[in-house]
Amino acid sequence: MLKSLRYWLQALTFFMSHLHEPTHLPVEIHDPAAQDEVTVIPLKIEDWLTVIVMGLLALITFANVLVRYFSDQSFAWTEEFSVFLMIVLSLVAGSASVARNRQIRIEYFADSGSPERQRALARFGAIMVFVLFALIAVLSSRVVWDDIRFEETSPGIGIPQWWYTIWLPIMSVAIAGRALGLFIRRGRRA
Repeated sequence: MLKSLRYWLQALTFFMSHLHEPTHLPVEIHDPAAQDEVTVIPLKIEDWLTVIVMGLLALITFANVLVRYFSDQSFAWTEEFSVFLMIVLSLVAGSASVARNRQIRIEYFADSGSPERQRALARFGAIMVFVLFALIAVLSSRVVWDDIRFEETSPGIGIPQWWYTIWLPIMSVAIAGRALGLFIRRGRRA
């Protein structure tokens, strides 16, 4: 019990300690002007959402551990809600990684060649992320509409399913917006 609590507190402390960092973006392209890059929409939004979600996960997990320890029962809703929060956390982290240009890439190709080639590959990657998450936003909006139309309820606690699924199109739009911003910033330096 104390091990899991210690783990969540360490993770929360780590995220809290990194909130004071400036919103300057680390850039992999070897361009001195790129170090002055700043996003229009502050990265603090994703950072604070990460802290809030991690805190909620820690509280829910700790409360469930205490209840199970003292009563041999557990809260039925904690697993469903924890899975939902983990998905939201993944999407928020995805948005922050796109804005900071830290998404997955094959560094051999991305960091080799001339600065123009690196810039072109960075722009291509950003526009592909934009297209992917714009498509996910459109398709997941249809899922949300179906959940509302057919009055789907969650399997664990029976709340409307769209309360969970509405966050996928919202966060997909946020990620697509961050990717579009990255594409535009890469074009300015060309």
